[in-house]
Amino acid sequence: MINRQHTSERMSKIVTHNDTIYLCGQVGAGESVTVQTQDCLSRIDTLLAEAGSDREHILQAIIWLSDMQDFDEMNAVWDAWVPEGHAPARACGEAKLASDTLKVEIIITAARKSTD
Repeated sequence: MINRQHTSERMSKIVTHNDTIYLCGQVGAGESVTVQTQDCLSRIDTLLAEAGSDREHILQAIIWLSDMQDFDEMNAVWDAWVPEGHAPARACGEAKLASDTLKVEIIITAARKSTD
């Protein structure tokens, strides 16, 4: 079964297929990579909770940076956010993002928390 939440004509913020959760790319507000990453991860926490998951159940993260020189700054926030022992499969690359003000975008695939 496929369930779509927060759907517009272009995309859904959350798509769930059986017990797998897919989040659309999340971006954050702010001037620095640190602040944008923190805001982005906060949005991910909110969407995961709404979908019945959390950061301990993330399967994969795809991270796009507008400039790979921001890799260490983004990783400092990411590393503090990911629970120890629960690092997902991850890729990170550089891409032109939707707006010149955006510095980071994160795409998440997660498992739903078990209800047993």
